[in-house]
Amino acid sequence: MEVITSPIEPQGIKFSLLSDNQEIGHAFLYLLSNELHAAPFGLLEDLQVKEQYRGQGYGTKLVQVVMAEAKKQHCYKLICTSRYSREQVHKMYEKLGFKDYGKEFRMDL
Repeated sequence: MEVITSPIEPQGIKFSLLSDNQEIGHAFLYLLSNELHAAPFGLLEDLQVKEQYRGQGYGTKLVQVVMAEAKKQHCYKLICTSRYSREQVHKMYEKLGFKDYGKEFRMDL
């Protein structure tokens, strides 16, 4: 048995939310493909709003912009992860139409 590698080229887009030319929040959309689907899927990663701006709808705005871009890129799904302790973030995701679909397994390297 042999394992061979084939490089693939992911794409990514950073979305920055600015106030007075200062970044107060950001999110990343990674577009990933595999051989199981003709269309890519989107990975929403590192959604972050500075603490003093939280609870004002800025995170929702960023996620909505990422969702729109994922649709524009013809993604068949958009996934994101969140720590168990972030219950307010989970409520926001669910309000926007995300479903709690499973577990994330992680290994820090």
